[in-house]
Amino acid sequence: MRATAEANPNIALIKYWGKADVALNLPVTGSLSLTLDAAPTRTTVALDAGLDADEVVLGGAVLSGRPAQRVERFLDLVRAASGRTEHARVDSVNLIPTGAGLASSASGFAALAAAAAAAYGLDLDGRALSRLARRGSGSASRSIFGGIVRWHPGDDAASFAEPVDAPGLDLAMVVAIIAAGPKSISSTEAMNRTTATSPFYAGWAESTPRQLDEMLEAIAYADFTAVGELTESNSLRMHATMAAAWPPVRYPTAASVALLDATRDLRADGIEAYATMDAGPNVKVLCRPADAARVEARLAEVDPTADFLSARAGESVRLIDEPAA
Repeated sequence: MRATAEANPNIALIKYWGKADVALNLPVTGSLSLTLDAAPTRTTVALDAGLDADEVVLGGAVLSGRPAQRVERFLDLVRAASGRTEHARVDSVNLIPTGAGLASSASGFAALAAAAAAAYGLDLDGRALSRLARRGSGSASRSIFGGIVRWHPGDDAASFAEPVDAPGLDLAMVVAIIAAGPKSISSTEAMNRTTATSPFYAGWAESTPRQLDEMLEAIAYADFTAVGELTESNSLRMHATMAAAWPPVRYPTAASVALLDATRDLRADGIEAYATMDAGPNVKVLCRPADAARVEARLAEVDPTADFLSARAGESVRLIDEPAA
């Protein structure tokens, strides 16, 4: 059996930072994201009874060590659920830089979940597929769906993502790629260090559910200003919590700060734009679609060495071809 799936990255507007259960990838708090219509991951899973172990290729390079083991453990979950035992060849291509804080693991494991489930013969609805993707990468649970997506905390059965209706709310995002290479501190290490040592983490865990409720209300009323303000506030709180860890986790660089300041200046000039950052130095700016070109142009003036990606709301994970014997 063979299947190919494609999934898009998502950028959290209300962040996931901290695990209630490491083995199951259960979050401490809920989160909310925007799935983008750009830079998808395409993954093919092909079962081969002649293989003694899984083979994993990412971007044309054969994976080994921990990255390969992470995929192998995920495929073990799929094999256990399907009752099949064959190993698989996995061939994946990210169109967004890998490991740079640009949600490559979200799109990667969402595509892997859909392709592996189809190849191994599992018939999963969106909720079940989201729960499966979560086991590979927490944020991958959200890339199963398009548009605005909410991921619930809770136990294994309750922690899944689902789309949020957003009538009248049209969002765009300009992604400024300052550094495309892998970051020096992985998201997992940074998250563990923050939850274990930051004196601000308890405040983060207490305040984020309130901000999530406020965000859902803002979305229901199509209040773009409130959505933007909450997005920027939640990001700044997360990075402040990380900076208070020991040793400190500091992803923003001078170039990041310059773009954050430029986003503030855009607002002063009457263009509503709000910045967010994940676990990496790259900056994403939420704006109205009509303003995206002007936002990108202003950011490019500040950092002409950066690469830019403009996106709007993207679609759910999809199979590119049906499983075939």
